[in-house]
Amino acid sequence: VRAAALNSSLPPGEARQVERALALGELDLLYVAPERLLTDSFLTLLQGARIALFAIDEAHCVSQWGHDFRPEYRQLTLLHERFPGIPRVALTATADGPTRREIVERLGLEEGRVFLSSFDRPNIRYRIAAKANPKAQLRALLDEHEGEAGIIYCMSRAKVEATAQALMDEGRMALPYHAGLDAETRARHQDRFLKEDGIVMVATVAFGMGIDKPDVRFVVHLDLPKSIEAYYQETGRAGRDGLPSEALLLYGVEDVAKLIQFVEASDAPEARKRVERQKLDALLGLCETANCRRQVLLSYFEEQRDEPCGNCDTCLEPVRTYDGTQAVQKLLSCVYRTGERFGAGHVIDVLVGATTEKITKFRHEALSTFGIGKETSRDEWRAIVRQVVALGLLQVDVEGHGGLSLSAACRPVLRGERRIELKVEARTRAARVTGGARAPKAALSDPHDEALYQKLRALRLELARAQGVPPYVIFHDTTLM
Repeated sequence: VRAAALNSSLPPGEARQVERALALGELDLLYVAPERLLTDSFLTLLQGARIALFAIDEAHCVSQWGHDFRPEYRQLTLLHERFPGIPRVALTATADGPTRREIVERLGLEEGRVFLSSFDRPNIRYRIAAKANPKAQLRALLDEHEGEAGIIYCMSRAKVEATAQALMDEGRMALPYHAGLDAETRARHQDRFLKEDGIVMVATVAFGMGIDKPDVRFVVHLDLPKSIEAYYQETGRAGRDGLPSEALLLYGVEDVAKLIQFVEASDAPEARKRVERQKLDALLGLCETANCRRQVLLSYFEEQRDEPCGNCDTCLEPVRTYDGTQAVQKLLSCVYRTGERFGAGHVIDVLVGATTEKITKFRHEALSTFGIGKETSRDEWRAIVRQVVALGLLQVDVEGHGGLSLSAACRPVLRGERRIELKVEARTRAARVTGGARAPKAALSDPHDEALYQKLRALRLELARAQGVPPYVIFHDTTLM
């Protein structure tokens, strides 16, 4: 296929060669970002070229409610205005119902047909766990996937660097990737990830768009993503060859506080902030559900699954629930008695009757709620706090200090008019390093077949290096197996 790309990384001479090839009809495919396409010079170039189709990839970027909104996508209606006789197709893998409808409206595709395939990725095992000991939880998963390629997502550049360095210090093949690295380093790390086996990429969300490495065996989120769409898109980079793969998400109350802070501190209109809060609520619902994760995930995209999947942590290790109304009432009362300005750590100290400098300073040992929760462990209280925040009964302050305050929704609970079911997590699940059964490895049961498979992988890598291409270009793992 005669294909080329026009982007800012091309030297001026090469860019002119691509433009000349387009004008002469020497290209079958040209990849270009909307920002460049919308320039007067490029539109003039298109006027003289023979174009058969405009394909708008990552079309969810047109939605102001989407997780990757880019204003330039909105202006792509200009293609229909300037070139009304040329067909257009809009493509996306991560659009919920409202976003799909907005794509049709914003791109003027009302007369077009909509083709919708399933969002289900049955080979991916979904696991979501509270942050008990993140380093140990991550290490346990990496040990399960020794020698396999994976992606680890972190919220900040600093955490990316620290995590990648820690993994390298353990002797693992890990590389950092974030927007703060220079273009040459990012390109080198991405090239190694694509062309070498067993590389673990530690990255911010700056990594992944356009990455189509089929043998990524795991995706880890060490922090809460922004939305279910972002989570689905990022976990969807695992197992594209159809072989068993795994997605692990670790989260805590502090993650919720950071995301709320991002939303409230932004300059976005109130309508957009309201949608962002709803998306965060939906994500917390996925994290805290006692039901099949895949059913919850698919229902968000307006796809119904009648039966539990059998391939997520809640299916493999069903979650028990209990009547947590009294515990929640104690927590809410303690938050109120302490002034609705302290974080979870201090509130828990008051509940368990701890003697700390802060409790003495504020004379909280004199409160009626001091020590009323001493029969419950700190880990259990942390799990309760996290679930109560997810239920919307407590709010986390938006100034970044993590202070807890009551929401209007807590009143029926305090009055005893609403029963609260909580997951039995602190006693059984949070104590485990990873929680849930291990995902089956993409390997062969017969030792002789496994040995031959590894020899074939080594030969594939040798051939790939000789030709300067990623190993999967030679053969996919599924072909070797």
